[in-house]
Amino acid sequence: MPYVNIKITRDGVTAEQKTQLIKGATELLVNVLGKNPATLVVVIDEVETDNWGIGGETVTARRQAGK
Repeated sequence: MPYVNIKITRDGVTAEQKTQLIKGATELLVNVLGKNPATLVVVIDEVETDNWGIGGETVTARRQAGK
């Protein structure tokens, strides 16, 4: 049973966008690896920007600084 975990920042991603991510990840594993979509699991984790760091800074701080 393949398991795909997508981590994104919590930035107002819509339910439709999440549906597209799940569908796209499923199709990718089916097309590239020949996996059975009925047993493929996709989980989307939304992370607060205060809990996501890049280059020693939180995403919140980077965005406030215009980076």
